[in-house]
Amino acid sequence: MSGAQISFEGVIGVEVKGETWACVEIPDSAELFGTGKSVRVDAVIDDVSLANVGAMVTGRGGHMISLNAKVRKALGKDIGDTVRVRVTRK
Repeated sequence: MSGAQISFEGVIGVEVKGETWACVEIPDSAELFGTGKSVRVDAVIDDVSLANVGAMVTGRGGHMISLNAKVRKALGKDIGDTVRVRVTRK
């Protein structure tokens, strides 16, 4: 549903097909968004804003947001670190 919002703390690193991806998983996202498909969201990770990014499916019924190298550098964090997250569905 559009406008759905959640705030949480999460750890960077989601296991996908045996590899750890630099993503943060959104808890209870299928219920929050009302779908198991990818959705567009605005996200704030710590103090870094990500506008209109894709929340990809995890393959386990949830969603995750990818944090590329530029974002991780801005955060000063990497896989295994905890971040504060606020996500709003577009």
